Amino acid sequence: MISSKEVLCIFIFAIVVSLTHASDSSIEFTEQENSYLQNAMPIKMCVDPEWIPFERINDQGQHEGIAADLVQLVAQRVGLKIELYPVKTWDESLAASKSKRCQIISFINQTPDRDEWLIYTEPTFYDPNIIVTREEHLFVADLRALQGESVAIPRGTMIEEFIHRDYPNLKVILTESEQAASLMVSERKADLMIRSLIVAAYTIKKEGLFNLKIAGQVSEYTNKLRIGVLKDEQILRDILNKGVKTITPQEREAISNKHVVVIAQKGIDYSLVWKILAVLALVLLVSAYWIRKLNVLNKELERLSITDKLTGVFNRVKLDDVLETELKRSVRFRQPLSVIMLDIDHFKQVNDTHGHQAGDMILSEMAGLLRANTRETDILGRWGGEEFMIICPQTDINGSKTLATNLCRIIEQHIFPIVHHKTASFGVTVNQPGDQAENLVARADAGLYAAKHAGRNQVKIWPCHDD
Repeated sequence: MISSKEVLCIFIFAIVVSLTHASDSSIEFTEQENSYLQNAMPIKMCVDPEWIPFERINDQGQHEGIAADLVQLVAQRVGLKIELYPVKTWDESLAASKSKRCQIISFINQTPDRDEWLIYTEPTFYDPNIIVTREEHLFVADLRALQGESVAIPRGTMIEEFIHRDYPNLKVILTESEQAASLMVSERKADLMIRSLIVAAYTIKKEGLFNLKIAGQVSEYTNKLRIGVLKDEQILRDILNKGVKTITPQEREAISNKHVVVIAQKGIDYSLVWKILAVLALVLLVSAYWIRKLNVLNKELERLSITDKLTGVFNRVKLDDVLETELKRSVRFRQPLSVIMLDIDHFKQVNDTHGHQAGDMILSEMAGLLRANTRETDILGRWGGEEFMIICPQTDINGSKTLATNLCRIIEQHIFPIVHHKTASFGVTVNQPGDQAENLVARADAGLYAAKHAGRNQVKIWPCHDD
């Protein structure tokens, strides 16, 4: 006889399976990709053996969790067989990947260090990182304001790499697991923890650490979890990427819910089955409401992640992405693409004479002036410090020079707060056959340097043309 618990499990599993297999799995492969698939041996995969509920290696040596289900769904749709490479720690998994003992890593954030040996698929899963503290800790609006506080971080993670780089004011305490980091904060051995929202919520509930709370978010560190692939396996990455693109938001949600829900204990009374189903229906309705709210929040977090906080224009990360995309488009359609780099002249004098607040006002005013006098098709962003970049699609060198010259005169005539008059120097370039994004940036920067060297408040085209 089937028990009431088995009835409930079969019911929930049927829902998950039906959602998981709802999308169209037809994928078109290139001749080269088809050849790879026909001759492919099982793909060795490294994982994090203890990253619940994202993934783990269970007592039977099997890979399970959100990552496991997503990777197997991708593998099924592209026709690859995936084999687990057994490890005991995340450090061991990274070491195995670096030494090419496994071809892919299941669930990983892209970082500069990992770029040395990995390429990546599109993200298979998104999850914001949050700040977790004890309940008496104040809300954290800016991590830079926390002087000398300690942060517990699992070893070998993206957060460890970025915190060392971006927040030297924090004292980093490395732990061997998520649970260990949570316990350190709960037991006052560390002031805070920065981790995935899903993992933190799961760990806090599982371990009963109810003296912890969410005290803030770190929008720039949103987890964009991808399948990492060895650099010399580009065809494999392209194949997997095609599978990743077939996964629907509904499938991600179903897989996530499958692993985040709390498993019922043994001994469920049959009379509770219908009550549980009723509660499940209510939970689904409430979840739909919160998912809608989270989607709005995620859009706002995405906007913040690509926006310069001071000036409100695009930041350098977004400019890099746009330049890569526009350069590919210009090559494909054989259209010109120009880049303008400009730098505020003698900006250091503003900070030295009037203070950094005055400097911030000038930067904000300059951004507004540039935004008001560029075209709708131009992409404006802050490159860094007092430098701005304007990407001009479908614009040849004459058009971009005219735009830069007009902006140069407008800035010269504008009345700025406090300092009244400022000027800027401009470097202009246009794409050439075989260009990479860095070539365009380097030439625009060289033109900017030439304008500075020639006396500032002027426009220089690079390679140098007769003006």
